Formats: sequence, C-alpha cells, structure tokens
Amino acid sequence: MMGALMGGRGGALPYPSTHHPATKGPPAMPKRAKGLTARQVQTLMEPGLYADGEGLYLQITKTGGKTWIYRFSLAGRRRDMGLGPASVLRLAEARERAREARALVAAGTDPIEARRALPINAGPAVPTFGAARVEYVEAKRAGWRNDKHAAQWSATLATYADPVIGEMPVDAVTTEQVLQCLTPIWTSKPETASRVRGRIESVLDYAKARGWRDGENPARWKGHLALTLPAKSKVRRVEGHASLPYRDMPALWPHIQAADGMGARALEFAILTAGRTGEVLGARWDEIDLAAETWTIPGERMKAGAEHRVPLSAPALALLRKMAAVRICPHVFPGQKAGRPLSNMAMKMTLKRMGREDITPHGFRSTFRTWAAEQTSTPHEVCEAALAHTQGNKVVAAYQRGDLLDRRRLLMDTWAAYVTSADHGDTVVSMVRPGS
Repeated sequence: MMGALMGGRGGALPYPSTHHPATKGPPAMPKRAKGLTARQVQTLMEPGLYADGEGLYLQITKTGGKTWIYRFSLAGRRRDMGLGPASVLRLAEARERAREARALVAAGTDPIEARRALPINAGPAVPTFGAARVEYVEAKRAGWRNDKHAAQWSATLATYADPVIGEMPVDAVTTEQVLQCLTPIWTSKPETASRVRGRIESVLDYAKARGWRDGENPARWKGHLALTLPAKSKVRRVEGHASLPYRDMPALWPHIQAADGMGARALEFAILTAGRTGEVLGARWDEIDLAAETWTIPGERMKAGAEHRVPLSAPALALLRKMAAVRICPHVFPGQKAGRPLSNMAMKMTLKRMGREDITPHGFRSTFRTWAAEQTSTPHEVCEAALAHTQGNKVVAAYQRGDLLDRRRLLMDTWAAYVTSADHGDTVVSMVRPGS
C-alpha cells in the first residue's frame, strides 16, 4: 500500500480553494460529492482547487501546472499531502492513492510522515521538481516565521521555475534548465531572480538529501553559475529607500503633525522611534510600558527574530497617551477593519497626500542614521542598536550581550528634540499636493 504513496511528495497549498465544479453524468457513489471527470482534469485551466470528494483535490497553479492534493485533519491539525502531478497520475490512480492515505488517517497515522519513513528505494520513480518543492516547503514550514513566507516561497517558484522544470523528474534538472528559468529575469528582475536561484538550489539540495538525485547542484552560484551570469550587484545598482535629508526633518515635522488620520500618527511614531514600518503598524498596547518609558517588540515581530526594547522619548510618550485616550482595540494604530492594525500603505499615503512622494516611510530610518553619524558623537554600535541592526562582527556580538538601552535613550531623546524644535518660520518646506 505504501509503495503507491511514493509517487508524489506532499506539502502546503500555494493557492486557496476557489472552485468546486459539479460533474454531469451518472449518480455519484455513496459518501462522495459530485466528483471530477477525466475530461475535466484535462480541460480545466483556471487556477484554484477543484474538489473530487473525500479530501481529494486537483490543484491548478497560475502557470497551469496540475497536481493532486489529499487534504486531511489529524490531531486537530489540517495538512495537505501531494499525491503527484496530474500529467502522470490519472484520476482513478489519484483516487486510489487518496483512499490509501485516508485509511492511514482513519487508523490514526499521518500518511505524510509514514511516507517519509519509507526506505529511499521504496516505490516508483523519483518525484517531479514541483512535487519535491511542495514537500520541501512543508518540511521547512515550522521553522519559518509565518505562513506568508511559505506562500511567497512557493509562489516564486510556481511562477518562474515550474513552467520550465515543474513537471521534470527532480533528478533530471540540469544547469541548462536552471538557466532557462533564470535568464529571462536575471537583468530585468535581479532581486527576484536571485531568490529564484537560491530556492531552486534549496529544493535540489533537499532532493539530494532524500536520495532522489546525486552529483553537484546545478543551481549553485559559487564556481558555477557565477561563471555564466553577471553578479546581481553588477546588473543594477542597489538603491535604498528614498529618504529625507536630516536638515529638512524639523521643517517637515509640523506638517506631519497637522495631517489628519491614523497613518499620520503612525508616521510620527515611526520617526520618533526610528522603527521599521511593520514594527510600528503591528505595535500593541501590551508591548508599551508608559511607566518604564519603553516599547518592547517581541522577537517574532522583529526582522532578526530577537526581542528589541525601544526607549520612548517625551514626544513619543505624549503621542501614545493621546492614542490611549481613543483606544479601541489591542493595536496602538488600529485599521478600518475591527481588531486589525493599520494598512501597510497608510503611512505612504499620508506622505502622498502631503505631496512628498519623493520619500518613503522606511527612509526616515536612514534620515535618523545619517543625523546620528554627522551631528552626534554617538558610538557606531549604539546607533546600530537603535535601528535593531544585527552585529556583523560575531566576536563583538559574543561579548556585547546588553542592548545599550540607557545610551540609546539619550540618543533617542536628542533625536526627538532635534525633530520637534524647528523654527517653523520661512524654513518650512513647501507642501503642495500633486496637481494643485
């Protein structure tokens, strides 16, 4: 029975269930929803999940790839098991594999884990790259920070790799095929192309670890693709987020304060704390300690994955007290939907309404960092700690265990005083709306 389960490798679904087509013809068997027909499997093209019944689905990706998925729940956890590509596995065979997996679930056994426990040489041929990719994502999911990362990871390969190698046996992928995936986007989308290459490399490494292929990885960079493709840094100059010169910051500040809306308040807080956009928008009241004058961001919300304490200056505290007076949910900056934080576009739209599309919310971190370097004698490590940057020198990091909170508090107080102490007479920058 388990030999039949080896034809495809399981994993999470990259697309939501949006279709449940009915089948014309004879009445369905008992306990089965109106299922698919062999013709539908061949002719359906729109991306989505198509239910056959009893947990079996046909998954169609945005690139047209078709894969069989068995969805089940065990111990309160829902899982999706890949059974194999529809180009290889006929409808009747997919139903048989789903039936075998369903029998294991009924016995209290996870069919995905049971399949992984089989000897490498059990069952038929190695899976396709697409099936191996789905299983790799499922295997790594628990170690990733959130489901969004897993979805992005899958979607990137589904878009750029699957059209070329998705239906190929994973042991048949060569350098030529990898280049076919990368070359069309290497110069036009260098950042995306670099991610695609690294993710293909990871899937192929995983396949080698599972015994599905051997030899060198054709997607490796050093000493291989680096000899064929130009370095990403040479393709396009890396540009940071558009930032405001720090000398213009005091003049801009009163216009931000005068702007209406929750986005403007979030932007104020982001500037005063030098916080990342996502950290500010996700701020919760249980992270704020007004008495201790600190904002403690949990590790799961930080880019580096470590807890970060932010000292709050007097203007930041004053802003928070105003927000507390109108508190309606756990989020400091609530969005339009009940119980949800502010949209990630809110601060950007505030700047747009002010006629400042030339700068970005994230760019104010650069404004702060340049000011700290040029206008204060603050040590480099304190400035970097204020931005929650990871210490690049591992030796220094090993000895520097503290977070320099007291020294950072002085820096942030000085920054807040600079931002808010402008002579707003003729030095105020022009605030003209686009088209006015």
